[in-house]
Amino acid sequence: MYSPAVISLTIFSFALTVLLMMWRPKGVNEAVPATGGALLVFLAGSVSWSDLVRIGATVSGAAITIIATIVIAMVLESIGFFQWAADGLAARSRGSGYRLFVYVNLVCFLMTLFFNNDGSILITTPILILLLNRLGLKNHQKIPYLLSGALIATASSAPIGVSNIVNLIALQIVGMDLYMHTLFMFVPAMLGLLFLFGLLFIVCLRDIPRRLPSSPRVWGQAPGFSSRHPLMDPPPAERVKNRNRLMARIFLYVFAVRAALFVASYLGVPIEYVAVAGSVMLLAWRWKTRGIPPYDIVKKTPWHILAFAFCMYVIIYALRNIGLTDWLLEAIRPAVGASLLNTSLVMGGLVSLLSTIVNNHPALMIGTLALTEMHLDPLSLKVAYLAGVVGSDLGSLLLPIGTLASLIWLHILRVHKVRVGWKEYVRVTILVIPPSLLFTLITLYYWVNWIAPLAGLQRG
Repeated sequence: MYSPAVISLTIFSFALTVLLMMWRPKGVNEAVPATGGALLVFLAGSVSWSDLVRIGATVSGAAITIIATIVIAMVLESIGFFQWAADGLAARSRGSGYRLFVYVNLVCFLMTLFFNNDGSILITTPILILLLNRLGLKNHQKIPYLLSGALIATASSAPIGVSNIVNLIALQIVGMDLYMHTLFMFVPAMLGLLFLFGLLFIVCLRDIPRRLPSSPRVWGQAPGFSSRHPLMDPPPAERVKNRNRLMARIFLYVFAVRAALFVASYLGVPIEYVAVAGSVMLLAWRWKTRGIPPYDIVKKTPWHILAFAFCMYVIIYALRNIGLTDWLLEAIRPAVGASLLNTSLVMGGLVSLLSTIVNNHPALMIGTLALTEMHLDPLSLKVAYLAGVVGSDLGSLLLPIGTLASLIWLHILRVHKVRVGWKEYVRVTILVIPPSLLFTLITLYYWVNWIAPLAGLQRG
């Protein structure tokens, strides 16, 4: 039993950490407040040394997997893969604003599927801004592409657990592998994404230009991008053909690495081994073929993610130790245990609400820790966890403070002087997020009801 002083200091540390993560004074990255909060709860005594060892074992694999994935993304950026993708967007839209809207969202979806949600935002947002500026679109015409792309990129981490670090950590907590996660989640999450995309198109239709300007502006120089763009001075046809062939092979390689993660998970091999091997092989290939040593990637890699994942979980574990999850258990136990549909709706709604208030990282961890102490049957536990993921990845998008990816997105827009305020953001999300969340959670229930017997799982 902890003293009132320890309980008060732990709650204060959590509240201060979340506030500083959302505020990010002077652009400080999220690992700094998380580290400070973790240190406070440790000094307060609400976590022990043995807790730290247990937490390290839980989060290390997820954090290493995400770091390795980001390394792959940075290597691809350094060889022009994403500029090549932007060229493809411009070419395939063929002057149609509607067609460009579809391709923008498809690319954002694929970026998250093959990398992760934060990486997708970091990669695609600057590319889209450059593309939309080049097309000469007005600010209100840019918003549908940028906002829908950000929402789809973040929500796209739901279909497979490996696209979001907090999903991976929660996966480890409930003892579920990637194969089982994808079996139960991929279909309902994909249907939910299609539903979300349809609503976004309807809501944003007024601001999407039917035809794009016929005289695009010249690409400007921006950090991380070459001042010379292929569309300004088309290279010889043979060079274009070789470039396309190379990029297609690289895409197939990334796809193979991604598929190998699921094979490894199914075989019981730690997925971080596969992710690290995939990134090291790509770095070695770049060094051999381009003569570029890996020093630049080592410097640019966001190593602070390791500290963030560990320290954030330390704070949540401290809340668990002082009895927060016990209180949460008493509040949701009657509803969660009633039926699988109740389990899906209650857990999805709860994590969505918590995410909107305190950000989705701590929200999903709190919800998942609570689940592990409810003594649910295996099927109910899986449904509750998956519904929590839907709430964390989709329901959290109602407000821009709900996810770190949304906060990063807003920061990038400010840097590039694109005006998207809370009013413009919520005007769209209030119409598309609640119905998409409800649709996905109900679809999850019906899909699990159908697929669980085939997978040999029954409730009870």
